[in-house]
Amino acid sequence: MNSIHDMTAQYQHIHFIGIGGVSMSALAEIMRLRGHKITGSDNSESAAVEHLRKNGVTVYRGHRSDQIKGADLIVYTAAISPDNEELVAAKNYGVPVVERAVFLGWILRCYGCPIGVSGTHGKTTCTSMISQILLEAKLDPTILIGGTLPLIGQNFKVGSSPYVVYEACEYVDSFLNFTSYITVILNVDADHLDYFSGLEAIQASFLAYARLTMPGGCLVANGDDPHMAPILEQYEGRCVLFSMEKPDADYVAKPMPSDDGLPAFEIFEHGQHAGICRLRVPGRHNVMNALAACASARLIGVSWDTILHALSSFEGAKRRFEWKGELDGVTVVDDYAHHPCEIAATLRAAKERPFSRVVCLFQPHTYSRTKALWNEFIEALSLADLPILLDIYAAREAPDPTVSSQSLAQNIPKALYAGSFEQAKQLLQEQLRPGDLLLTMGAGDVYKVGEQLLAEQESQRQK
Repeated sequence: MNSIHDMTAQYQHIHFIGIGGVSMSALAEIMRLRGHKITGSDNSESAAVEHLRKNGVTVYRGHRSDQIKGADLIVYTAAISPDNEELVAAKNYGVPVVERAVFLGWILRCYGCPIGVSGTHGKTTCTSMISQILLEAKLDPTILIGGTLPLIGQNFKVGSSPYVVYEACEYVDSFLNFTSYITVILNVDADHLDYFSGLEAIQASFLAYARLTMPGGCLVANGDDPHMAPILEQYEGRCVLFSMEKPDADYVAKPMPSDDGLPAFEIFEHGQHAGICRLRVPGRHNVMNALAACASARLIGVSWDTILHALSSFEGAKRRFEWKGELDGVTVVDDYAHHPCEIAATLRAAKERPFSRVVCLFQPHTYSRTKALWNEFIEALSLADLPILLDIYAAREAPDPTVSSQSLAQNIPKALYAGSFEQAKQLLQEQLRPGDLLLTMGAGDVYKVGEQLLAEQESQRQK
């Protein structure tokens, strides 16, 4: 790391409010390994909190003003309320406070070659693919992912090289705190409409992020996404395009026949045949993720042999078409998809596999998204052979009585409404048949239903 650009060096004791979050725990661990004293607080116990404690970090349960004693910098997440006791105390005592995304931006400036992966969909998978390629190339990258990468067994890794691979999320414009040498935009869609006024505002935000690309760096962009066109028209810097539809793009995938429903495709680099890639993760969307990963790796000189070997062994990130087990002849898979485009892509990929039916247990994520994209949810979920809906996972929002999963289910052909986990388990036990795929889907805690069914089955077998 280059200390010339290290804005964190002046702070010895850093306190993280909400330290148990996926990103916050990773940042805390990075700073611990760099020799800083770390403390933190969180309302919940978790594996991340336990890991930090085992490594000497004091993590308090709950938030109290006396817990920031001695800290010379406070890092907090956007989810922390302005009246949080620790945050208020820090401001009263004159202790500097910084939001998580801003702090991450400070850390990224320490690296010579940040690779930022943005897009409405696919960030975690593509970031994981690039990370696996760089690990295969023995480039020792620092890695910050929104999900667990099986190869490293967690969502982050602290490396010693100039390379850092990270997810860049557009929500509340947080990625405008980041700058990259390679800036990836996977796709652009209408989402987070509780913050953005519409698609044009989202496109403007992605253009602003692209323009933060470091001098001499490169934008890696989806040449097939019509919503990218206005961004590409206005972007003035160096750019390479990946595509499955435009033969003149810089990186092109040409699909090949596949016996198992998993993607196989030829890759062309600047019109020249580069090799054949076979993935273990399904769907056209993952071909596009792989192309973006290929382009990023080639820009820093990784060989095609290394790239193709890494992608052929990539098994996906946690909660991205993750195999959970077998339930009396039913395959149980979990996926994080929560936007209609993601849902449709995942369901199409699932239907290419050799299952008799795709039963999708879906948990909508946030009232605002469900309401804003109502018709799109109906269309996407209709692709399942049997859609079953849980109640809406509110996340950061207060309940909205004008929108419900029950009403959404009534508008989807063949759909059933379950409401609670217990009702869902009962419905699934009645409806599932051997040969089915049970796909638990959503950004909340829907995965627990599949896990509970599998645990109950195992318990019965042991009796």
